[in-house]
Amino acid sequence: MKHFTTALLIAALPLAALAEKPTPAASQEIEHLITNLKASGCEFQRNGSWYDSAKAADHLRSKYDYLLKKGWVATPEDFITRAGTESSMSHKPYQVRCAGKEAEPSAAWLQAELKRYRSK
Repeated sequence: MKHFTTALLIAALPLAALAEKPTPAASQEIEHLITNLKASGCEFQRNGSWYDSAKAADHLRSKYDYLLKKGWVATPEDFITRAGTESSMSHKPYQVRCAGKEAEPSAAWLQAELKRYRSK
């Protein structure tokens, strides 16, 4: 009976309570990625349209906030994969285009920035 009661209590817990949350260091890295994109002046392609860096950062912030509520992001790598790689609706990949450079997949751009940030 004791195991049955424990199983019922665990089953009754909201899934969000069991979800992972980013550590303070991971949160800081994710925040850096978003604010760096905003300050970059680069353009961001989403579903075939180009947006300025401020709109791009706002979009990724919204996706990040949603993922946090669901408990689906614990690391910067999770953020890049789940929020910064492709449209969750169309599954079209995101692109980043900075002045004087060709467009590149946003995942590669974000990963390069994360690597640069971590090497400081």
